[in-house]
Amino acid sequence: MTGVRELRLVVTADDYEEALRFYRDVLGLEQRAAFASDGGRVTILEAGRATLEIADPPHADFIDDVEVGRRVAGHIRVAFEVTDSEGVTRTLEAAGAEVVAEPTRTPWNSLNSRLNAPAGLQLTLFQELGE
Repeated sequence: MTGVRELRLVVTADDYEEALRFYRDVLGLEQRAAFASDGGRVTILEAGRATLEIADPPHADFIDDVEVGRRVAGHIRVAFEVTDSEGVTRTLEAAGAEVVAEPTRTPWNSLNSRLNAPAGLQLTLFQELGE
């Protein structure tokens, strides 16, 4: 064991209030803590269980091709497992996210959509469809 207990993705958002509204209030990530410094703020949001997925460029191309039909993701893409990919996609779109690709059934049997969201993040929403 290395002693790692949590993965925390830290995002610097030019529009802090918009990012907080989107991820906390619309997507529903629970606020764990918030801190302020001289002129600055940070909020820590709970996002469930975290994993680190590392893909080589050919596999990243494959995922983009399946979910979107072409290469669109940058170096980092954030994926959230949700219970209703279609519904959450519509909710986030109404809150200002740009839908890049509608929910699509993948070869690994999940329903995935892709969005461009506040703070410059590209999101995959995925719903596991089971056997």
